Amino acid sequence: MAFEITSPISQVYVCHCSICRKATGTNGIAVVVVDNSAFHWVRGQENIATWKKPDADWQKWFCSTCASPLPGENDELRMYIPAGLITEGDENLKVAHHIWVDSKAQWDEIGDSGKLHPEAFGS
Repeated sequence: MAFEITSPISQVYVCHCSICRKATGTNGIAVVVVDNSAFHWVRGQENIATWKKPDADWQKWFCSTCASPLPGENDELRMYIPAGLITEGDENLKVAHHIWVDSKAQWDEIGDSGKLHPEAFGS
C-alpha cells in the first residue's frame, strides 16, 4: 500500500470514543484529515477491505493482506489518514484536537496541549 498527500499537514486529531478504542485496541486513534483532492493512492488499492458497523454511521478501512488500518472517508469532502501511516512530511505534525473526550477510557491520560472537545470536533 502506498499513498500520497499533496497538501501541507500539521494538525492531528485524536478520537477517544469507545468505537475507535475497540477498533484499534488502544486509547483511540490519531488521524490527519485532508481534502479528497489532496489524497491519492499510489498502489495497493486492490487490497483495501472495509467493515461497516451495523446500524451506525461508522466504517473502518484496512489492508486485507496485513490488517493495517488504512485511510478512509472522513466525510464527503475529506479523507482521514491514521497518523502512524505517515512516514514522510510528519515533522510538522502536532496533536491539535482531542475529540469524544467525555467517552475516553478511565485509564487514558491526555498529556498534550491539544484542544479538548467533549464530543465531536467543534463541540
